[in-house]
Amino acid sequence: MLTLTDNAVVAIRDLMVGEDVPPDAGLRIAAKPDEAGALELSLASTPQAGDQVIEQEDVRVFVAEDTVAILDDKSLDARPGSPGRPSFRLDRRD
Repeated sequence: MLTLTDNAVVAIRDLMVGEDVPPDAGLRIAAKPDEAGALELSLASTPQAGDQVIEQEDVRVFVAEDTVAILDDKSLDARPGSPGRPSFRLDRRD
């Protein structure tokens, strides 16, 4: 299962601030249509059917069903970027 670093939790929390999203909203990770191997991240109000829901502290990440296996041995990390735009990356867990 995808894990989240402390930096990722903070970055996701920061993304939610000021956004008009319900309290159960989260960051959704899905395969990018028409781009093999590419992923897209977006804010989502609720998980879609089949999404794996990862909850850590007060944030939620929804992993699209067709992406779960790809991210199973990964950790989501984040680096600060411009305000409201952190840089996310996936690292392989040892």
